[in-house]
Amino acid sequence: MSITRLTRLTALVAVGLLGASSTFRGQDKKLTTREAKYRIGDQATVCGRVVSGRHTRARGNPTFLDLDKAYPTQAFTVLIWGKDRAKFRNPEETYRNKKICVTGRIGSDRGEPEMIISDSGQLSVDIGER
Repeated sequence: MSITRLTRLTALVAVGLLGASSTFRGQDKKLTTREAKYRIGDQATVCGRVVSGRHTRARGNPTFLDLDKAYPTQAFTVLIWGKDRAKFRNPEETYRNKKICVTGRIGSDRGEPEMIISDSGQLSVDIGER
């Protein structure tokens, strides 16, 4: 391999690694609920305080955790379907008034940001807020 070709290859690899590195750093960044509404469709970690929550008997037995503002003006909603509810030990009570972070794909329900979580590993209480 010629020196010129090796230099080009090295430069391409370096640029690729820098790009991958910045992508990974972006995914590690914790978003606020305000920032999340601009990141619909992205995989991310979103943090906020659980100010209200409710478990309903509607189809699918959903549990809703409302972050930073109470329903119906919530800034961000965490949705846990009934089939996964036991993994979170009564989440509307367990996490009330706690700052939590959830990791997953940011979705949208009627234009409002939400995240559906199905595993307890996707939710953590923010350090110092236990």
